[in-house]
Amino acid sequence: MPAVSKGDGMRGLAVFISDIRNCKSKEAEIKRINKELANIRSKFKGDKALDGYSKKKYVCKLLFIFLLGHDIDFGHMEAVNLLSSNKYTEKQIGYLFISVLVNSNSELIRLINNAIKNDLASRNPTFMCLALHCIANVGSREMGEAFAADIPRILVAGDSMDSVKQSAALCLLRLYKASPDLVPMGEWTARVVHLLNDQHMGVVTAAVSLITCLCKKNPDDFKTCISLAVSRLSRIVSSASTDLQDYTYYFVPAPWLSVKLLRLLQCYPPPEDAAVKGRLVECLETVLNKAQEPPKSKKVQHSNAKNAILFETISLIIHYDSEPNLLVRACNQLGQFLQHRETNLRYLALESMCTLASSEFSHEAVKTHIDTVINALKTERDVSVRQRAADLLYAMCDRSNAKQIVSEMLRYLETADYAIREEIVLKVAILAEKYAVDYSWYVDTILNLIRIAGDYVSEEVWYRVLQIVTNRDDVQGYAAKTVFEALQAPACHENMVKVGGYILGEFGNLIAGDPRSSPPVQFSLLHSKFHLCSVATRALLLSTYIKFINLFPETKATIQGVLRAGSQLRNADVELQQRAVEYLTLSSVASTDVLATVLEEMPPFPERESSILAKLKRKKGPGAASALDDGRRDPSSNDINGGVEPTPSTVSTPSPSADLLGLRAAPPPAAPPASAGAGNLLVDVFDGPAAQPSLGPTPEEAFLSELEPPAPESPMALLADPAPAADPGPEDIGPPIPEADELLNKFVCKNNGVLFENQLLQIGVKSEFRQNLGRMYLFYGNKTSVQFQNFSPTVVHPGDLQTHILSLAVQTKRVAAQVDGGAQVQQVLNIECLRDFLTPPLLSVRFRYGGAPQALTLKLPVTINKFFQPTEMAAQDFFQRWKQLSLPQQEAQKIFKANHPMDAEVTKAKLLGFGSALLDNVDPNPENFVGAGIIQTKALQVGCLLRLEPNAQAQMYRLTLRTSKESVSRHLCELLAQQF
Repeated sequence: MPAVSKGDGMRGLAVFISDIRNCKSKEAEIKRINKELANIRSKFKGDKALDGYSKKKYVCKLLFIFLLGHDIDFGHMEAVNLLSSNKYTEKQIGYLFISVLVNSNSELIRLINNAIKNDLASRNPTFMCLALHCIANVGSREMGEAFAADIPRILVAGDSMDSVKQSAALCLLRLYKASPDLVPMGEWTARVVHLLNDQHMGVVTAAVSLITCLCKKNPDDFKTCISLAVSRLSRIVSSASTDLQDYTYYFVPAPWLSVKLLRLLQCYPPPEDAAVKGRLVECLETVLNKAQEPPKSKKVQHSNAKNAILFETISLIIHYDSEPNLLVRACNQLGQFLQHRETNLRYLALESMCTLASSEFSHEAVKTHIDTVINALKTERDVSVRQRAADLLYAMCDRSNAKQIVSEMLRYLETADYAIREEIVLKVAILAEKYAVDYSWYVDTILNLIRIAGDYVSEEVWYRVLQIVTNRDDVQGYAAKTVFEALQAPACHENMVKVGGYILGEFGNLIAGDPRSSPPVQFSLLHSKFHLCSVATRALLLSTYIKFINLFPETKATIQGVLRAGSQLRNADVELQQRAVEYLTLSSVASTDVLATVLEEMPPFPERESSILAKLKRKKGPGAASALDDGRRDPSSNDINGGVEPTPSTVSTPSPSADLLGLRAAPPPAAPPASAGAGNLLVDVFDGPAAQPSLGPTPEEAFLSELEPPAPESPMALLADPAPAADPGPEDIGPPIPEADELLNKFVCKNNGVLFENQLLQIGVKSEFRQNLGRMYLFYGNKTSVQFQNFSPTVVHPGDLQTHILSLAVQTKRVAAQVDGGAQVQQVLNIECLRDFLTPPLLSVRFRYGGAPQALTLKLPVTINKFFQPTEMAAQDFFQRWKQLSLPQQEAQKIFKANHPMDAEVTKAKLLGFGSALLDNVDPNPENFVGAGIIQTKALQVGCLLRLEPNAQAQMYRLTLRTSKESVSRHLCELLAQQF
C-alpha cells in the first residue's frame, strides 16, 4: 500500500468530526449534520467543477454521516467518479463508499463494474487489490457473473504479485460461497492446488481457505492437495520459531495456517501413499510431543495458539480413527485438560473425548478418566461444561461401569439445569435398559427417574418400562411390589400413577396375598390419586378398575359404585363418560368367563428398536447419531438390552371385544373434531405406543387430519360457541386484567403451564401447533369447596372485530355450566390461522360463586410465533436470503438491556421455544444466535430470519428480524425482545 503524503490530510473532515463530537444534544448533532448535508449538496450541484481532493473530502463526510446512522440519498455518482482517479487515496475512498453504501441492485453497478474491470486490467497491484476487495465486499450476483471468469486467471497468473494472489483467492472464495454455480471449474483448479507450494505464506493461507471450501463439493478435483498439504504442514511443524519470523505468533510458527491445513486434511480419508501417511503421522506425533513441552511464554496468546493446533490435530486423529497409538495419546493429552483452570479448555476436552469414546481403540483409555468426569459433573460452575460431562459419561458407559454412571447421573438430575433435564432423563433410561443385567435394577432406576424428574419423563420412557415388565415374567412381581410402595408416598408424580395403574391392573394379583397389599388396599391407594390426575390418567385408572373386577371379584361392588357415581356417568369429558358407562355395563352384564376373556392379561409386545433412543437422536440432532449408536464397542450387549417395542408390521389386529372397550382402537374417524381431539390426548397404555397400521399417516399428517379446520361458510360464527341469551357477546367482554400481558409473555416460548390462578380459580393450558393449525386444552379448576354456577368461558378475537377481516378461526367445545368444588373441567379449542395477526384472542370467564357474579378477561396464549415452522438452511442460503430481505420495511431491529441473567443455554432454549430453527456455524461470531423459519397461515407463508447478538460485557442484546412482511417483522421483534 503506498504511503499517504501530508497533503492528503482532510482538515475540513477533521473539523466536521470535531464539531459532531462537541454537540451537547441529539438535536444539535442533527442540526450540524443537516447544515453539512446542505453544503455538500450545493457543492455537488454547483457550476464549478470539483477537483479530486474536494470530492474525496465530501464523500468521506457523507460516509461518516451514514455511519452515524443517518440516511444518505446522494453522492453515489461522485463516489463512482473517484474510481477513475489515479490517486490511491481518492480511489480508496471511492471503493470504500461503494462497498458500504451502494446496494447490490443499484443502477450504478454497471458503471462500477466498468471501473473495476479497468483496474483489474491495469496490472497496478494496488489498484487490483482495491478492485478485488470491492467485489468481495459487495458480493452481488451481477458482480459474480461479470468477474467470476477473470479472477481465477489473475489468481494463477505467473506475473501476479503476492498481495494480488492473496486478494484474488479470498475474493473467489467469497463469490463461491455466495453463488457456487457462477465459479467455473476448469484447468485453473489443478493449478490453484500448487499455490500450496508458494513461497509467500499469505498466499498459501488464502489458498488453503479456498481449496477447503472447493473440495467439499468436488473432492476428486482437489485430491492432489493432500500430499502438498502434508508437505507444507511438515515444514511448519518441524521448523523453529525463528525460521518463520514474519509468521510466528508468540513463539508458535504460523498457527493459523497450521489449523487450516489440518482442517483441509479432514476433508479426505487417510492418505493411501505410505510415504505421505508416514510423514503425516510424524507431524501429528510432533504436535502431541510439543504439547508436553513447557510453554515458551506465559502469555495467554501463546497457549491459545498452541492449543488451537493441538485440538485440530486431535480432531484429525479422531477423523482418521486408524492409528491406535495416536488415539490413546490424544486421549491422555485431553485428560490433562479436564482439570485445567481454563473453562474453555475443559469444555473442548470433554467434547473431544465424547468422540474418542466411540472408537474401539480409545474407549478403554477414556474410561480411565471416569472419576474426573464425575467430579466435573458435580462441581463445574458452567452449565455447558456440565452438559458435556454428562454427554461424556453417556458415551463411555458400558457393562462394567453402567451402575456407577447411572447412579451419578440420577444424583446430578436432582440439581440439574432445567434446560438439560429431559436429555439427562432420556440418557439414563437408555443406559439403564441397554446395560441391565438385573431387571429389578432397571425398574428401580426408572421409578427413581419419575420420582426425581417426573415432569421431564416423556411418554416414551414410561411406555418402555411397561413393555419390558409385560415381556419379562421374572420382574413382574417385583415391579408390582415396588410401584405399590412408591404410590404410598404422600406426593407422587402423575407419571408414577400411570405406571402404577397399568402394572397393578395387569400384575396386582402377584402381590395380593400380602395383607398390606390386598386388593381393597390396592384399589383404595389408586383411587386416592384419582381426583388429582389429568383426564388422560383418569381414563387409564378407569381401565385399571375394570381389570381389578376381573382379577379381584371381591372389589366388584366398590368399583361399580365408583363407576356409577354421577361425577363419572355425567362427566363433561366424553372419553371418561364413555369409559364409565361401558365399563359399568360390561361388569354388570357380562359373565365371569366373558369378563376373563375380554380383560385377559396383555400379551407380550413384539420386539423392535427402542423409541427412547430415537427420541434422543432427534433431540441431539442428526450429527449425534454416530455418538449414540456406539454398539460396536460393546459386542456383548444383546437384543434383550438393545431396546425393543411393538413394530407396526407385526402388531396383530385386536379382537372385536377388546375394540369395544376402546382399549386398542383410536377414536373413530367420524367423531366430531372436538371429541376426537380430546380422545387423542388420552393415550391408553393398554394400547402400547405402536398399535398403528404400518401404512398409516405420519404423526404430523394425523395431527392435521384430526384438526378439521372450521367450515368456511360462516367464519365469524367460529369465534365462540352458539351461546344462550345470557352469555356475553364480544362487546360485553370487559378489558383484560392488568397482568394479562405479563401472563401472555410467559407463554411466548412455551405451550404448557398455568395461565392464571387466584383464590377461587386455576386455569391451565396445554397446546400443540402444526403448520397453520393448533389445538389448545384449557383446564378450569375450582379451588374452593363451593360449586361454581353458570360457568361460561367465551373466546373472541378483538383484532377480527376491529378490522372485519378474519385472522383466526377458533372452534370451541362447550363446558358444563356447573363446576363442583375441587373439580376440574376441560375445554378444547381448535384454532386455524388464516392470516397474520397482532392481537391475541381474549378469554372471558364468567360464573357465580356463592351467589356473587365473578368475571375476568385474559389474553389467550396464541401469538403469531406459534405457527412457526422451523427451517434448516445452509450458511450461503441464509446470507443470500438475508440480502434479499434488505428493504428497510422488511427489517425490525431492537437494542435492549438484558432483564434476566445472560445464559447461552437458556437463550438457545427460548429461541427454540419461540419456534425458529437455530442454525449453527452461520454467524462468524459463535456467541451470536441465528435462526430461520416460516410463519404458516392459510392465506400466505411469511419467511423469517432472525439474529440475536448478546453483549455479555454491556449486558445488552441486539435483535434483528427480517421477514417478507413489515407488520410481522415488528411484531415478532417485540414478542421475542420481551423474553430476554
